[in-house]
Amino acid sequence: MVRIGIVAGEASGDLLGSHLIQALKQKRPDIEFVGVAGPKMISEGAKSLFPIERLSVRGYLEVIKHLWGLLKLRRELLNHFLSNPPDLFIGIDAPDFNFWLEKKLKSKGIKTIHYVSPSIWAWRKNRIKKIKKAVTQVLALFPFEPALYKEKGVPVAYVGHPLADMLPMEPDVAGAREILKIETSSLVVAMLPGSRQSEVEQHADLFVQTAKNIFAQQPNAIFLVPLITRETRRIFELAIFNEPEQLPIQLLFGHAHDAMEAANVVIVASGTATLEAALLKKPMVITYRMSNLSWQLLKRMRLQPYVGLPNILAEKFVVPELLQDDATPEKLAQATLDLINNKEILAEIKKEFTNIHFQLKQNTAEKAAIAILSHLK
Repeated sequence: MVRIGIVAGEASGDLLGSHLIQALKQKRPDIEFVGVAGPKMISEGAKSLFPIERLSVRGYLEVIKHLWGLLKLRRELLNHFLSNPPDLFIGIDAPDFNFWLEKKLKSKGIKTIHYVSPSIWAWRKNRIKKIKKAVTQVLALFPFEPALYKEKGVPVAYVGHPLADMLPMEPDVAGAREILKIETSSLVVAMLPGSRQSEVEQHADLFVQTAKNIFAQQPNAIFLVPLITRETRRIFELAIFNEPEQLPIQLLFGHAHDAMEAANVVIVASGTATLEAALLKKPMVITYRMSNLSWQLLKRMRLQPYVGLPNILAEKFVVPELLQDDATPEKLAQATLDLINNKEILAEIKKEFTNIHFQLKQNTAEKAAIAILSHLK
């Protein structure tokens, strides 16, 4: 029996991990997986020593609040793996948590694979020195990442992005509208304010006022806002309540994929959702607001002129980015309307995003499995 230690930190890592376990087991049915896993990984046979929710902590203040518990959990995991050494360890994303663990295990002769490169291309480029000490190999999701690692002598394999395998080349707009019971003639604007409470607090009023501006010029517009928790829904409901004008805003519980697929255009807080929108070939306006202190710090650490993944992958501004002080309802509404009304730009965006999709579609789980198995006897 081959034993692999595996730690995923949140829902996206659980999804990646479940596909990876499936691909590995097809090639080596004798592998068992143990560590920290979510429901999808557990359903594929992984044994979880701790609930994945213990690691799913986001934002500086939340991390500080839960720091002692996270450090204790990490130490307990390390002791478990040192007492019961796995043949190999895989850390899925969660870089601050996993790199420490990987470094300790690697120093004891255990091979370590890190799946999902942290965004060294966006900020904190010096982390690559720490990564080199922690990993036997990095599995990178984006095609521009391997060169950065090879330059510093870090073994790396490009495996593509799993979203590109999951999403169709041509979105099913009619099907998504049917699921959401939306008229085919409506102008649909999907608005994704982020998944964290702090993000929705920053964006809720901005998005409602943007919808008001768009609706004034496009009375056939409807606005879909997918939210994933009761808390974020409550924040957005309050922003709607505070606007006296009745607006056709529909709050959805989940359904982010359906909302984007059904949309003519997407307004999205920067993050992985921008990549999903690009793979669905959707014109979008990328926006983001944060506290002024965080913005000043981030501005100083940024290594690229773009923050949105679609623009980073295209290496140019394919879609507009309106950040911080530029993120006003008037500017967001105008940028959105400019996209809707320009067929030439829409065709160019679709072409760019189709190219990105082909680049990222690599049969990721299969490639990752092959790279990992090369380290096993």
